[in-house]
Amino acid sequence: MILMKDIIKEGNNILKQKSVDVELPISEEDATTLNSMIEYIFNSIDPEVSEKYGLRAAVGIAAPQIGILKKMIVIYAFDEDGNEHFYAIVNPKLMSYSDELTYLPGGEGCLSVEREAKGLIHRHKRVTVKGHFLENGKLVQKQIKLKGYLAVVFQHEYDHLFGTLFVDRINPVNPFDIPSNSTPIEFKTDDEEE
Repeated sequence: MILMKDIIKEGNNILKQKSVDVELPISEEDATTLNSMIEYIFNSIDPEVSEKYGLRAAVGIAAPQIGILKKMIVIYAFDEDGNEHFYAIVNPKLMSYSDELTYLPGGEGCLSVEREAKGLIHRHKRVTVKGHFLENGKLVQKQIKLKGYLAVVFQHEYDHLFGTLFVDRINPVNPFDIPSNSTPIEFKTDDEEE
């Protein structure tokens, strides 16, 4: 079980390194790593388990965050409309992206960054992703399109595979600058009509 002490923190050189492709078919060791990453995400959002073990809630995790420089990411998040999405991706590849940008008005957070980092991160509003996705216990190669919040979460985790943290993307001169082609992500609230 992954605990907070197992999460590599900002300042550790591992987080600045590039990951390598996972050899396929996936080895037992890599499959175990992927499953432990999935387990962390679900443990982190389980109130009882997260409180018992002091876990920080997360919508995503990348293998470098647990000291493994291999291209594996896990995402479990809800989109702006409240729909649930789960992706465990081996060897993800960003195939294309929109010129349009988007951002989280409150900024981003990360298991590996324990300090408060103020500033906006502008990411592509839509992305096309290719990789091997875990489905029913098997890795299936496919391509998907993500938009809005899910696209942001994917890009955040994908950055980890190339040694980039979200804090590296904050504009040091004007952290709250908003380019003309960037719009905020807005989540529907329960009282909004469909």
